[in-house]
Amino acid sequence: MKKNVKFIHHGEVLYELYLIPLDISASTLAKKILVPRTRIERLLRGVTSVSTDTAIRLARIFGTTPEYWLNMQRAFDLAHVKNIIDVSKIEPLNAA
Repeated sequence: MKKNVKFIHHGEVLYELYLIPLDISASTLAKKILVPRTRIERLLRGVTSVSTDTAIRLARIFGTTPEYWLNMQRAFDLAHVKNIIDVSKIEPLNAA
């Protein structure tokens, strides 16, 4: 069964909860966490995922945990896939 669940990309969370309040740009953040500017820009646009490397760097600079960022990634991926995959015709197996 397909469900139309609205989900928020973690790039939007990064932008709304961290970059705007701290008044820093994607370029500044990239410099501070020692990654290419394009990595942060693609993350903010929602076209790339949070890697473990990026999660560790974001956790360090913002005082969060890598799990915080990776859990957002996981939740986003699951919500997205649940909207496009129909498993209604798959019969569950029963234990003997």
